[in-house]
Amino acid sequence: MPRAKNNVASRARRRKVLSMAKGYWGSRHNVYTIAKNHVEKGLLHAFRDRKLKKRVFRKLWIVRINAAARLNGTTYSRFINALNKKGVDINRKVLASLAAENPQAFSDVVKFAMN
Repeated sequence: MPRAKNNVASRARRRKVLSMAKGYWGSRHNVYTIAKNHVEKGLLHAFRDRKLKKRVFRKLWIVRINAAARLNGTTYSRFINALNKKGVDINRKVLASLAAENPQAFSDVVKFAMN
């Protein structure tokens, strides 16, 4: 029997890698062997940075809450501690959006927590 190499699947696999390499500089977007390495590295960065994005956003929310809390005469640490003691479960994302978009409501939350 003749040997089958399955050219269709091989071409599809190479085409998939080259389509993922669109926009890359130089031979990274049109030479398969080079594109394969850079696509793989890009996918590794994407995987890592999906995890890192969560950390970055949490830091941003904490900075925003701290800034708004200081405008209301307290600190982030004292404010979060007071919320926990009162048993209020508002996550940092919601608190940060309150602080940025509705400062009066945030002030009311701070007054409730600190009393």
